[in-house]
Amino acid sequence: MGWVGRLFDARDTLARMLLLDLSGLGYLVFGAQGHHAPTTTQWALALVAFAVALLFHRRPLVNLVAQAALLAVAFPLVDDTTINQVGASWALLELTMWAERPRTIWLAAALLAAVDMTDSIGDPVRRLLSGVFGLTVEVGLPLLLGLVIRTTRELARQAEERAAAEQRRRESESRAARADERSAIARELHDVVAHHVASMVLRVGVARHVLPDLDPRVGEVFDDVHSTGTAALNDLRRLVAVLRGPDGVRDAALTAIEPSALPAALDAAVDRARQAGVTVEADVDSSVGTLDAVRSQAVLRLTQEALTNVAKHAGTAARARLTVSVVDGAVHWEVSDDGRGPVPAAVPAGGGHGLTGMRERVEVLGGRLEAGPTDAGWRVRTVLPAGAPAPDGPPGSPARPPETAAPRPRPAGPHAPEPA
Repeated sequence: MGWVGRLFDARDTLARMLLLDLSGLGYLVFGAQGHHAPTTTQWALALVAFAVALLFHRRPLVNLVAQAALLAVAFPLVDDTTINQVGASWALLELTMWAERPRTIWLAAALLAAVDMTDSIGDPVRRLLSGVFGLTVEVGLPLLLGLVIRTTRELARQAEERAAAEQRRRESESRAARADERSAIARELHDVVAHHVASMVLRVGVARHVLPDLDPRVGEVFDDVHSTGTAALNDLRRLVAVLRGPDGVRDAALTAIEPSALPAALDAAVDRARQAGVTVEADVDSSVGTLDAVRSQAVLRLTQEALTNVAKHAGTAARARLTVSVVDGAVHWEVSDDGRGPVPAAVPAGGGHGLTGMRERVEVLGGRLEAGPTDAGWRVRTVLPAGAPAPDGPPGSPARPPETAAPRPRPAGPHAPEPA
């Protein structure tokens, strides 16, 4: 039934009306001549019907009422009302196809049926029955055809929605499978690499103690290897703690970035927020490119989540400020907004975990997330300390700092953040 959708597309209403008018004009010029020439009144009513059909081709209800009125006028004035009957029937067809409410369709069909029956008032029973039978052609046929086209179009729309939903489901499953695979690979890498790195660090430490009379330059090399291996082991443990956490495993976007690429990645996150309509002022310390991989990843994800929350809860016309600085090796990060932008009518749910996910990511690195209202709007900030201790216990257990008071919840309002 694809040809039906193309033939009765809403964008081609004017073309259909124009063809209908040309057909009616051909009937008056050639078809009616076989019986008797059209009268002046018949021509006048036909031309008005043609003009109304073209003028109101985008307003099917108005067109139907006007065509029905012209038909009611034509019955007592002319003998051949074919033009006006076809015009009214076609108007009913268009209305049936495009009316938003079914009630409008049935009221319009009743109106046209009542107008058609006015021509049979006072007629003998046989002619009255003939008029009732004629309603099946003048009213029933366009009504039935319109309902068939309407139903076909609705079924096609539902099929497209199901196909789109199925495609989204497959993509979601594919992303989840890739995320699970990356998590499994990360765990195995940790189990293998961390074991060897730990052995290397241990042996270097032993060598430093059992060889006290080494050349100072060799001792410096041992010290450098020991500190580098210890830092690498701590980074591995922090990263696996995030990967093995329940929220981290579900986060398909958790992929490491090169620390030197962090400034460019932050610029890209700011540009995306600006494209969404948020005015963002960014003050990013150039030394963020020297951070370790785990904290670089945390800064990027915190920035993306915070700017997304600004657009979702403060509105796309809000003003936000991003500040990232490195002081004595610690990362000072903050995002604030004025909270004055209009909230969109419908904001799609984000893919992150909100404040809870941000807080857990910060706590893994030994920091504390502060979030709450300000005089002008809302602010989220944290400090990621330098050389945060690696998580204790099994590799899958994220480290937790001492219990701290949870941030005060944001007051209920037009852009209060959703629960994470």
